[in-house]
Amino acid sequence: MLRFGTDGVRGRAYENLFPDDCIRLAQAFTRALTPSSPIIIGRDTRDSSPDFAHALCAGFNAMGIHTIDLGVAPTPAVAWVAATQAAPGVVVSASHNPWHDNGLKLFSPKGLKLDNEIQATLESILSDPDWQPIPTLGTPNRTSDGTGLLQQYQQALTASVNFDANGLKVVVDAANGAATAVLAQPLQAHNLIVTVINANPDGRNINRQCGSTYPDTVAEAVVRHNADLGLTFDGDADRVLAVDHTGAVLDGDQIIAICATDRKQRNKLAGNTVVVTVMTNLGFHRAMAKQQINVVTTPVGDRNVWTALEEGQWALGGEQSGHVIFPELTTTGDGMVTALQLLEVVVRRSVPLKDLAAEAMTKMPQVLHNVKMGPASLDEQHLNSAVAAAEKTLQGNGRLLIRPSGTEPVIRIMVEAETSQLAQSVAADLASAYTAAEQENAKWQ
Repeated sequence: MLRFGTDGVRGRAYENLFPDDCIRLAQAFTRALTPSSPIIIGRDTRDSSPDFAHALCAGFNAMGIHTIDLGVAPTPAVAWVAATQAAPGVVVSASHNPWHDNGLKLFSPKGLKLDNEIQATLESILSDPDWQPIPTLGTPNRTSDGTGLLQQYQQALTASVNFDANGLKVVVDAANGAATAVLAQPLQAHNLIVTVINANPDGRNINRQCGSTYPDTVAEAVVRHNADLGLTFDGDADRVLAVDHTGAVLDGDQIIAICATDRKQRNKLAGNTVVVTVMTNLGFHRAMAKQQINVVTTPVGDRNVWTALEEGQWALGGEQSGHVIFPELTTTGDGMVTALQLLEVVVRRSVPLKDLAAEAMTKMPQVLHNVKMGPASLDEQHLNSAVAAAEKTLQGNGRLLIRPSGTEPVIRIMVEAETSQLAQSVAADLASAYTAAEQENAKWQ
């Protein structure tokens, strides 16, 4: 049965996620939302995405629902079109995962990711043994081309900032993903000299040694091209990381810190507040305290960040991964919006990105380990002892965060400490404890 994680449904294509699942989800979605408007469909560039997008359209069409196919489009483009058209949307993408995975992200007619209540309703419909989807064979095609709407999204991106970069040299890594469909026009319109890499998707090279999960690729290209900075997207372009002219990588924490500091200085930071998640670096919190900027912390997931932003009517928030939200411009993390906002600060300040990052915050050494986990619960007593030992080692001058991933079958172990060596040591000890517990469990399965 389909289960929702922190970012929709995700799994290995044709092994635990099938076109038939897309048909079922489309029809369950129709029952749950009873839409009166067309459904917006977009997809990334992986091998299975056309099949899954076609299955979604067929599932909706069989229910008498018209669909608008944007083709290859970033997740935030689908969210933007959904909001502007007051129509629900579905994205076929597994974001930063390898090509063989795929997933489905669902948006409301407001361009928002579905809340937990609606997701629970969908899961209930899908698990009902008495419910069967309507057959799609012979269903009339009620799908129209959405190219014009995707072009409107690009125009909105271009108009979201107003600056002349005067030939600033930028290298952009499109991750062989959905960014390839939209990035050229909004960047070139502002007099940037743009070198694009990894923009030739073949269905299996999305995120492969490129994009935001491999920032070293764009870092090397920035240095080789003697560029001023670099930008690197993930497969569905809802996140972005940056690189300064020396090849040093800036994560989402640093990008948010730069934008928050700039807005504070210009009296444009609503409520003098930013929203981040529990994964945000301790150095960010220290920097914001010095700037007298309030920080609200949420669980992981840009859906949680959005909820806090909406409730507080604040103007900036996001995640260390590079999901950044500017609510006046978008309803979800948007890599292109974030890139343009960051570029605008660089141009307006006439300061190298490296210096802006240094001014904004000092990162505390942070180490992240992922430990593969099976479905069985682990020995809590043994693990509690390992956590207590780690906390004693840090002596209050650091932080640990241990949580199950919402998108992969792993436990994420994050450690921050005053030195990189200490962070690595503590993280390695914890990872070993969790690995040993998992191996012990596996003996009895």
